[in-house]
Amino acid sequence: MEFSATVKLSLRSILVAGSIFAFPAQAALAAGGTVNVAIIGEPDTLDPMVSTKDVVSIVTQHIVETLFTFDENWAVAPLLAKDMPAISDGGKVYDINLREGVTFQDGSAMDSADVVASLERWLAVASRGKTVADKVQSVEATGPSSIRITMSQPYAPLMSLLAFSNSAAAIYPEEIVKGAGDTLSKVVGTGPYQVAEHVPDQYLQLVRFDGFAPRDDAASGWAGKRGQSPDEIRFVPVPDPNTRVEGLLSGQFDFADGLPAESYDRIAGSEAAEPLLLAPFGWPVWAINHKDGLLTELKIRQAMLAALPFDDMLFAAFGDDKFFKVDGAMFPEGWFWNTDAGTDLYNENDQQKAAGLLQEAGYDGTPLRILTSRQYEFHFKMAEVAKQALEAAGFAVQMDVVDWATLGQRRNDPALWDVYITHSPFLPEPALTDMWFPTSRLGWNTPEAVALADQFATETDPDARKEIFAKMQAMNYQDVGFIKVGNFNALEAASKSLKGVTPSPWPFFWNASKE
Repeated sequence: MEFSATVKLSLRSILVAGSIFAFPAQAALAAGGTVNVAIIGEPDTLDPMVSTKDVVSIVTQHIVETLFTFDENWAVAPLLAKDMPAISDGGKVYDINLREGVTFQDGSAMDSADVVASLERWLAVASRGKTVADKVQSVEATGPSSIRITMSQPYAPLMSLLAFSNSAAAIYPEEIVKGAGDTLSKVVGTGPYQVAEHVPDQYLQLVRFDGFAPRDDAASGWAGKRGQSPDEIRFVPVPDPNTRVEGLLSGQFDFADGLPAESYDRIAGSEAAEPLLLAPFGWPVWAINHKDGLLTELKIRQAMLAALPFDDMLFAAFGDDKFFKVDGAMFPEGWFWNTDAGTDLYNENDQQKAAGLLQEAGYDGTPLRILTSRQYEFHFKMAEVAKQALEAAGFAVQMDVVDWATLGQRRNDPALWDVYITHSPFLPEPALTDMWFPTSRLGWNTPEAVALADQFATETDPDARKEIFAKMQAMNYQDVGFIKVGNFNALEAASKSLKGVTPSPWPFFWNASKE
């Protein structure tokens, strides 16, 4: 699928320390050393197929690989696939040739049986795989190094779904996938690094995989040749954001993710590190439980939307408007998918209207349970401001503040929450956000929303898809499927001695080196 030039530039042009950053030429770097990376918490799994968490994607993209990935312009590119697929029968048949000579970290050679088994598991257990599962007629081997995916109808987002490292269509040996269900006995990939030691809540040590077979083409974003420059990459879970900042400035860490906005000036003024501001990065999300509890009632969802003061929430979270924009469109201005459809219901900040809707709904004072974490401090700060506005409208509010790993577990049980707070980078394909689909953990499945999502996914003309997406956005506001708080810019930072790292939503370190 093709995207507009504006969208293609969205990843390439990133604001770093006050200037526009372009992906650097990724020349060969001197190998050696250890890169220490502070991440926001412990990844609760090393199987990216069953997780949508960024912290899982950041780590596991070094260990496991997918058939396809994204280049620096967000175009889909081959990774374990030899080349792009041959698509026939009106967009319903995908013939994919696999690279030969690729070895798993258990010493076995990758072949079509491994790929078929992995994709079948992805369709069954991954949240993004489930969005397309009912459109897939078969996944079959057509030779030792080739497979065929046959669809019941054209499905425009398929290639983007296969390329994404989040809820990833990861390729594993057939032996560990067959009958594994949601839990693998072990994670074995084809990536440039493998796990040497994992001490939960302390560190995850990755070392070079000696049998790694890189691509020959030039590096571009996540595509092309992946190096093995560091001897070791050590991911250290550091739940407190200020501790991540202090560790970076003291030289304990070479890179730190998910930093608070207020640390920008201090990092910029230091001799040890430089801030990396990803702008625009993404959007904070209030994910709504449509399966169980208080928010299964439409008028109560509408009351919550009407009451929320998004401008105040964003200011509390980020403090400086260089870090946020009050914007109800699901995609920023200038992006192909940008539309203002439905945004008249955004940022009403009208507690009186909300109170009237609660009265119409016969609200009985049942607490609205907001599940959040302080490991992303801006999530918690937004929730604190929202709580006051919601209580002013007549809601009883229960704040359940837990660590990020616990939040990830609890959100899988619809009996335990009404809203959980998360965030997403802006992505080139709307269907990569699985909340649009009834198979997501939110369970938003009104007939109108389901019909639009299905129409969007099966339409192949870009302009027609854009018109359908505008209707989806309007429907999301009317039915309150999930709530976008606004736009925000994310802050990462790196030691000035660290080279070869591309700032991105999912930074990778296979080309990193230290002076």
